[in-house]
Amino acid sequence: MLGSTLCCSKQAVRVFPSLKPALSGNSVQALPSRYSHKPRQLSSCTNRSRRRVVLVEASSPNPSQISFAVESQPTLFQAIDFKKLQNGSDIRGVAIVGVEGEPVTLTEPAAEAIGTAFARFLRGKKEQAGEAGDRQLSVSIGHDSRVSADVITAAVAPVARGLAGEGVKVVRFGLASTPAMFSSTVTQDESLHCPNDGGIMITASHLPFNRNGLKFFTAKGGANKADIATILASAAQIYASMSAESVRANQEKAEKQTVLVDYMKRYAADLVDAVRKAAKAGDRPLEGYHIVVDAGNGAGGFFAGGVLEPLGANTAGSQFLEPDGLFPNHIPNPEDKAAMEAITAAVLREKADLGIIFDTDVDRAAAVDSSGKEINRNRLIALIAAIVLEEHPGTTIVTDSVTSDGLTTFIESKLGGKHLRFKRGYKNVIDEGVRLNSVGEECHLAMETSGHGALKENRWLDDGAYLMVKLLVKLASAAAKGEAKGSAVLTRMIEDLQEADEATEVRLRINQDHADVAPIGFRAYGEKVLEALTATVEGDAALSKAPVNYEGVRVSGFGGWFLLRLSLHDPVLPLNIEGPSKAATRRLAEAVVSVTSQFPALEISALQKYIDACNQN
Repeated sequence: MLGSTLCCSKQAVRVFPSLKPALSGNSVQALPSRYSHKPRQLSSCTNRSRRRVVLVEASSPNPSQISFAVESQPTLFQAIDFKKLQNGSDIRGVAIVGVEGEPVTLTEPAAEAIGTAFARFLRGKKEQAGEAGDRQLSVSIGHDSRVSADVITAAVAPVARGLAGEGVKVVRFGLASTPAMFSSTVTQDESLHCPNDGGIMITASHLPFNRNGLKFFTAKGGANKADIATILASAAQIYASMSAESVRANQEKAEKQTVLVDYMKRYAADLVDAVRKAAKAGDRPLEGYHIVVDAGNGAGGFFAGGVLEPLGANTAGSQFLEPDGLFPNHIPNPEDKAAMEAITAAVLREKADLGIIFDTDVDRAAAVDSSGKEINRNRLIALIAAIVLEEHPGTTIVTDSVTSDGLTTFIESKLGGKHLRFKRGYKNVIDEGVRLNSVGEECHLAMETSGHGALKENRWLDDGAYLMVKLLVKLASAAAKGEAKGSAVLTRMIEDLQEADEATEVRLRINQDHADVAPIGFRAYGEKVLEALTATVEGDAALSKAPVNYEGVRVSGFGGWFLLRLSLHDPVLPLNIEGPSKAATRRLAEAVVSVTSQFPALEISALQKYIDACNQN
């Protein structure tokens, strides 16, 4: 449901398990307190002109009679600022009401316009490449588990309408992962209506339940920032000319030009085949391994039954596999502390060999070894790099800007590779890996600390499930060779990784309403801060500015380092600090404060609080 104007039907839909305790008769009850963002109320749907999200329960106790309802605008098309829907190489917006102060920005008509714009974008690319011809184009659509994408006819219909209105065949996958949507553009299987000319994933990753968005793919990879800007500019023009009549006409076309496909079975089977072929240890190379999965109620639940079990693994104790768009147990995010604590607890409780955790749409992942040690961020990059450098000695590993000095030492001194620390943003990192190969520098891995990781062997797709396949292959191969069994084989591969004893991230927000910022904008103000910091560092013998750096100001000193950079999208200067002790990180933080305190539009209280806390220890 993307700001849906459709509702009050008795259409059967799955009820989110987390909502069942809140539903009783036709009464209005509060949701359980574990939700940080709650829909405003539960009520019956009786008026198509309302604008709240409500949950409808018929008098029948049959759960299939419970449906989501979203109030419509008084007019069909509200004003939409399409530029504000861009989030780097994705589209993101508020899809349903339910959080105070967050009005719907990604409405059904807006989504339809975006679908139309992507169809035209795709056709334009085909024409430029001389591939258009008279053939009907096809586009696959999938979605993750979030609330506004669960009711397929209300979530996907507007995008499908936009595509069908341009004569595109719509191949609907239902619940899917982001990597699967790209894979559908390269899979050769007519029975699955593949390959598709394009793929669209409806997801907002780990963001709160009221958000949603779109990611776009062709056989050449994911759309980039410039592509998204082009699509949204086109969508704005299309939106201005839309009418109720055009929506109805496109709906009729969509009903005739849409097919349903269970593609995730094929995607999972391909992962299984990848492990079997690489491990060379029979059809069940993980026999005897106990591996638990935490899908966070996102789209990754398939990995336990669809990938691990066919390979022979015991998945008992896997948790939160059932899709639930309110994410009642924890945020599905491998960087989230509560999420990592949940998978760690499961591993220790089940005495498992390995734990695997995914984000909502499965393009990110992390792991936990049998001792409960987290393998994410720098550790996961180090582990994947170690595996890749065994296969491709000397290759370049591209990462984002906030990776540690210890990781550089590990890749270059221990593994014999080359580490290129690039910019934040997974698409920036991946694109740099692709670029290096295009100019003759071998690169086989591009990975961000967030858990986005892309391999050349996997068409540069950031696929959390495929990253985990690399770990599974290592486990299976070690067992087949009679080497140590269990996650120890993985842990040993990164035992020489030097890790900081103290690390923190502080976000310094820029007040856009401040008199110093309003005339020039937050980006220009942030650049002034960085320039001042550079000047200070260059005059301090205790500090050393990184000779090669692609983002912000990276400085070494006191046995540690810091990076102050400007956020890709927000009026924020994130500051990352690592060091051998709190005393070291305090001195680095003080060096930053000596500069940032001179800029009154900067909110530095969090940094000062960190310094005070270090002084108390």
